[in-house]
Amino acid sequence: MMHLIARGKNRTAALAALLALAMVGLGFAAVPLYRLFCQVTGFAGTTMRVSEETASAVPVIDNQTISVRFDSNTAPGLGWTFRPERPRDTLSIGQRDLMIFVAKNLTNRTITATATFNVTPSQAGPYFAKIQCFCFTQQTLAPGEEIRMPVVYYVDPKILEDPDARDVREITLSYTFFPVDEAATGG
Repeated sequence: MMHLIARGKNRTAALAALLALAMVGLGFAAVPLYRLFCQVTGFAGTTMRVSEETASAVPVIDNQTISVRFDSNTAPGLGWTFRPERPRDTLSIGQRDLMIFVAKNLTNRTITATATFNVTPSQAGPYFAKIQCFCFTQQTLAPGEEIRMPVVYYVDPKILEDPDARDVREITLSYTFFPVDEAATGG
């Protein structure tokens, strides 16, 4: 009888340990899975990432314009300046546009950072499509180095069919640069 009780406790302990490991694994996977979900659905103002081929098939609606405002931020202590070359653009719905952002490392050490982004109002997120963006990769700047980083984008004409988004006349694209945790990336 004692043998059966001990065996049951061991099985329960093993299942509890397995459950704890699964929960830790889900904790680590939550951020990338959430980011992927947001990129695919445009949830929470996340923009859509599209290929050059997809973008070339998008019609331009010349009589419908929208204003895009650009916001740039850095995490406290990053030691970079970061700004768009122009604070806003006005373009036709479906028209491709290019915005250049400029970052400069003001410190005496090399810094690697990554940008997070969002779109407001959030209902415009699914229709703000980026073809090329510095936010898709980490950026490394040497001391005093300055770089120009392009964003190629358009606003999908499907925004005009969405009752929650069709009246949007201005979209804000906001970026924030954060330092990359060197220990976590193996750097």
